[in-house]
Amino acid sequence: MSTFSDSVGVAIGLVFSGDAGLWSIVWRSLLVSVLAAAIAYAVGLLAGAWLAAARFKGRGAVLTLLNTALAVPAVVVGLVVYLLLSRSGPLGFLGWLFSVPAMVVAQTLLVLPLVTALVRQVVEDADLGHGEQLRSLGAGTLMRSLLLAWDERYALLTIFITAFGRAISEVGTVMIVGGNIDGFTRVMTTAIALETSKGDLPLALGLGVVLLAVVLLLNALVSLVRRWRERADGLMPVGAAA
Repeated sequence: MSTFSDSVGVAIGLVFSGDAGLWSIVWRSLLVSVLAAAIAYAVGLLAGAWLAAARFKGRGAVLTLLNTALAVPAVVVGLVVYLLLSRSGPLGFLGWLFSVPAMVVAQTLLVLPLVTALVRQVVEDADLGHGEQLRSLGAGTLMRSLLLAWDERYALLTIFITAFGRAISEVGTVMIVGGNIDGFTRVMTTAIALETSKGDLPLALGLGVVLLAVVLLLNALVSLVRRWRERADGLMPVGAAA
């Protein structure tokens, strides 16, 4: 492309013309990220809610490890999953390396600490507010954590959206375990990196436009859920502006 504007024009054309190559990458990205976010959310919701309500020896150490896991670089997570799934690794018999399942596993492990930490914080704040009342009614740790999580369901929904956003924007982890194989494991972030290095700006820009649209949609959903929660709690009039 001779100019940046020409590249942008071609990129927009690829997006709206339904280019098969571009949209196959988009749908694969969405599939991997939705599955990873859903698995991480299911596990993290239970673990985080239980950690918020439970009191046991060593809880501080567990929370320290959880907070440390939030800072682990994505490429390190990818490397760990790669070693686990390699032929000489303990899970090599699965034959998942350089496949979509490997990418789902890597993204799940990447966002799981985030989900667990956020759920724990939300449920623990709720426990400080009215957990004593549930304890006085005889609710045990597990029951109390589930009741508090249900009470904070709107806030917890935004955590799922956040997890999905974190997963779909990741590049290093899926590059390591997926291999960025065209037609099989190539997703938006890895394709953008590859096409930019090759100088194919239209495809990279087209994928970037779609990725930005997904991020914008996620932010809009978070805002809508927040307003929904405020209305449900009676904190904002129905006709109030955002």
